[in-house]
Amino acid sequence: MSDTLASAIDALWHPLPGAGFTLGYGTNGFADHPLDRALEVLEVTGYGAIALTLGHPHLDPFTGDADAQAARLRVRLDEMGWRVVVETGTRYLLDPFVKHRPTLVDVDAESRMVFLRRAIDLAVVLRADCVSLWSGVVPDHMSRAEAWRLLVGRMREIVAYADASGVVLGFEPEPGMLVETVADALTLRDELGSPDALGITVDLGHCVAVEPGGVVGALRAAGDLLVNVQVDDMLPGVHEHLELGSGRLDLAAALTTLHEIVYHGVAAVELPRHSHDAPGTAARSMRALRTAWEKR
Repeated sequence: MSDTLASAIDALWHPLPGAGFTLGYGTNGFADHPLDRALEVLEVTGYGAIALTLGHPHLDPFTGDADAQAARLRVRLDEMGWRVVVETGTRYLLDPFVKHRPTLVDVDAESRMVFLRRAIDLAVVLRADCVSLWSGVVPDHMSRAEAWRLLVGRMREIVAYADASGVVLGFEPEPGMLVETVADALTLRDELGSPDALGITVDLGHCVAVEPGGVVGALRAAGDLLVNVQVDDMLPGVHEHLELGSGRLDLAAALTTLHEIVYHGVAAVELPRHSHDAPGTAARSMRALRTAWEKR
């Protein structure tokens, strides 16, 4: 087969020809679609993976048939040739009055621990690339030192559970949280003894908002520990997920860096507030990704 023909076939089947990573889309951006219909839209649009946010409306980990639902989803994904990562940033799943609480740094975090263990269980059924998780915001009247102590102790338990289950975790730095930057996540990993089961999730938009070295510096700092990437745009100092091209993210530089560090995981668009125009947003995001890739 000629190089020209091979390149043409690659372009036909892969939205980013030559990329070692797989483009996906976060299901939290399709909250008004049943999951099977969301998959239909995303397949037509050119994606090859989902970042599955556990909870309403797509897969509640606490329902009696959650494992069966996950098994059926895995069959569907196998038919499509798709990958999946598990996301745990569900709003109001554990507390109907306060989103995301309790977190790993709250005094009473037992329901969060149960949830994370269930996420790992479902990741086994789904054969997911990883389970992504984060620290949480330091509660009022708690010192950072105490929050760090709680986080380390609880992460030891979760990492051990994941390791025993054969699941990789991707710890995500989040603006405003105890673990805010990739450097913070690497410090946590070091303190835990650098376990093989613990990698890093990087949100490209977060890099614009808070990372001192920007998106290129953050991705290179994560390096071969990078197991999950979330794709969105942001403005400096503002934690608001924006469509690609609406903020300050240098998307071409981000994709180039992923290619250069030989990232082979999923890079999934993360726009949880855009469900009202999910098909349109998914299509525009794919166009932006393709355009940025061509500019490398």
